[in-house]
Amino acid sequence: MTLALYGHPFSSYTWKVQIALYSEGIDHEFRIIDADHPEHLEVLRTAGPWSKFPVLADGDNLLFEATSIIEYLAQHHARSGMLIPGDPDAAIGMRMLDRVFDNYVMGATQDVVNEYLRNRSSPDAARIEEAGQRLARSYAWLEDWLKYYPAGEQVTLIECAAAPALFYADWVSPIADSYPRLRAWRRQLLRLPAVARCVEDARPFRASFPPGAPDRD
Repeated sequence: MTLALYGHPFSSYTWKVQIALYSEGIDHEFRIIDADHPEHLEVLRTAGPWSKFPVLADGDNLLFEATSIIEYLAQHHARSGMLIPGDPDAAIGMRMLDRVFDNYVMGATQDVVNEYLRNRSSPDAARIEEAGQRLARSYAWLEDWLKYYPAGEQVTLIECAAAPALFYADWVSPIADSYPRLRAWRRQLLRLPAVARCVEDARPFRASFPPGAPDRD
């Protein structure tokens, strides 16, 4: 039975799962969440308490939360063994970095977006500045971490989390020239075929990005 992924092409956490699916060549059907498909939204309501996407359907089994979905794919559908390593200690380190990108990069980015959603014409500048400072701290930490991380062509849980988080974070708080390793890694991530596919699929929705989507990337 073909897997079904419920989400939206502009959603960072939908990307996170799609990158895993695309990189592993896992057959699946994409079911968009929008006003034209209320039946898809109904699936979200049955899957989790807040009706959030993405949701993966594998037969009658519904999974929500992007990291948990990737864990499931690694366990049941991926063949490469790359998404999450079998070595328990290596897997712990990978999961820790997954949390860094979700909580300390994408979380701060979402705080900026939320301010524009709350009041697009007059967002709270102090809150945006504070979120930008948190992103700067994350950028600095990641710049140092990249001294030791073998940033290559592999797609693991880390790349699945990092690519969408850094893509959108750089839009709301550009990665400074003082973080050359991080800037270079972001460019490299966007060139990965699975990530590039997500970027292109999301392009028609850029005008919806609250702070104003840049014309780069």
